[in-house]
Amino acid sequence: MPGQNYRFFLASILNPKNDTKCDYFAHGMLVVCDQGKQSFIEAVLPFNKGMKKYSRLMTTANTTDFGSAVIMPGFFDMHFHWVQDDVRTQPKDSLLEWLEKYTFPAEMKFADPKYAASEAKIFFKRLSRVGTLGGACYSSIHGPALECAMSEVKGDFVIGNVLMDQFSPPELTQTEAEAIALTKKMIRKFGRRFAFTPRFAISTSPALMKKGSKLADQAHCFKQSHLSENPAEIEFVLKLYKKLPGYKKCSSYTDIYKKTGMLGKRSLMGHGIHLSSAELKMLHETKTTLIHCPTSNAPIREKGLGSGLFDFKRVERAKVRWALGSDIGGGPFLSMFDVMRSFVIQNKRAKVKGATFVKALYRSTLSGAEVFGIAAKTGNLNRKKEVNFIVVPLNASKPPHSAEDALKRIINAPKAKRELFDQLPSVVYYRGKPIVNQA
Repeated sequence: MPGQNYRFFLASILNPKNDTKCDYFAHGMLVVCDQGKQSFIEAVLPFNKGMKKYSRLMTTANTTDFGSAVIMPGFFDMHFHWVQDDVRTQPKDSLLEWLEKYTFPAEMKFADPKYAASEAKIFFKRLSRVGTLGGACYSSIHGPALECAMSEVKGDFVIGNVLMDQFSPPELTQTEAEAIALTKKMIRKFGRRFAFTPRFAISTSPALMKKGSKLADQAHCFKQSHLSENPAEIEFVLKLYKKLPGYKKCSSYTDIYKKTGMLGKRSLMGHGIHLSSAELKMLHETKTTLIHCPTSNAPIREKGLGSGLFDFKRVERAKVRWALGSDIGGGPFLSMFDVMRSFVIQNKRAKVKGATFVKALYRSTLSGAEVFGIAAKTGNLNRKKEVNFIVVPLNASKPPHSAEDALKRIINAPKAKRELFDQLPSVVYYRGKPIVNQA
């Protein structure tokens, strides 16, 4: 075909397919087809088969050999707050106190557009550096801060400014009219890249959630918020809403969101740890997605908020979709490798079977693309998909014998210092071009 060229990348390859299956080639070949300005994956296959099929097209100029390193898809982080980067390692005695003492003061700084622009450049460069190429992001209440995030981010992201019109610090409180006007403006400007984002049911009034949900649904935008992260939070929410007309008979936190129109197939609810069977049924029926944030929910001694263990088996039995997120800054580190590690370790400690590294990789990559409805173009390394991948060094005397073994060796390598995961990818490709190259 005219204008068609090939590139060849040699390495070990991990290609997640679902919770239990991940293609693994100890010596693999990723074939990329460049056609005009477009690039897509032509094939992923073992090296020997690749040589038989493509050797006549391979040259030193179009072939990159990463040696024993591993190629895998870029990550999807489905719940994080870019404006909380400075508080991710602050003391976390409880969720509500942590918000008041550290998070809210940090977010107040983003009222300054110059500060927001400077922080956005730093943060989103780091986000690419850790290999995250998609996900759902929370900004502060400020319109300019959201615009800064939109201009700096690289990848398939939805981003929303948090909405706070009640029970919030004066500096972070909007009127309902201001919040709705800003929502309309951002939908007009960013379309489906914008996510309608009530912070949670405590700080966002039901009237605002109801009106904004309708706007988001009309524009086919995603909606995101927090749900049942912490028992004290749930108690506060139910006590508050039982005093409000139309909500006095709400049986649960989830029921409140249902009545405000916040649930649905484009709704992402962070955490969802403490849910009843009736709530899980509600989430399934509305096709709402839960985002599990293991590093944020982890015990305080592990730099988390101590909110509890997400029962993924119970969630799956209820047929509720879920994916993984870092929850920066409730989570202490930005890398999804750290999130995967925490997911596996916490469940292993609790003697819960099935929490494998293969499952964690799927829930950090393809699962997010499926939630967004873009799995046909990204999320793993299947043929005809966009060229979005990361390269991770693997120092091993002999090749891993399986995908699980490869991931275990990668993730258990920097045991002492979790922050080293941030530097783990040596190369990051997005849409066929290297946007990070530390090789």
